[in-house]
Amino acid sequence: MIIYEKLLEKFKDILKNNTLKFTKQRELILKFLYENDDHFTPEEIYMQLKKENPVINIGIATVYRTLTLLEDSGIASSISFGTQGKKYELGLKKHHDHLICTACGDIIEFFDEIIEDEQEKIAKKFNFKMTDHTMKIVGLCEKCQ
Repeated sequence: MIIYEKLLEKFKDILKNNTLKFTKQRELILKFLYENDDHFTPEEIYMQLKKENPVINIGIATVYRTLTLLEDSGIASSISFGTQGKKYELGLKKHHDHLICTACGDIIEFFDEIIEDEQEKIAKKFNFKMTDHTMKIVGLCEKCQ
């Protein structure tokens, strides 16, 4: 796992390259994703940051814009829930796929070497150069069945 200081420097470079200022609010969003090993909506991130940092003025628009910047730069990744929006996580974790419960919203991360190998074989079969992939399996978790 990348250490936070290196991640922070990378983030500062991204901000500078996009002619954006480094602010405490933006850093709090980055640090939140770094320290929390789960998937969060922008609203959940916003509410948690407001709760943990009541004296710092942070707006929901800042959360959305920062998450977009982090995702565009590969620091964060998201899972789309259609009309319900996206949930974000730190994008620098080891590759994994997701099982998503449509009833309770739980997200289960998993990695399966056979699935990874099959995807490579399929890409090769169609002479397709795969650069990345995302797998999202949607259904009902054990407790909601």
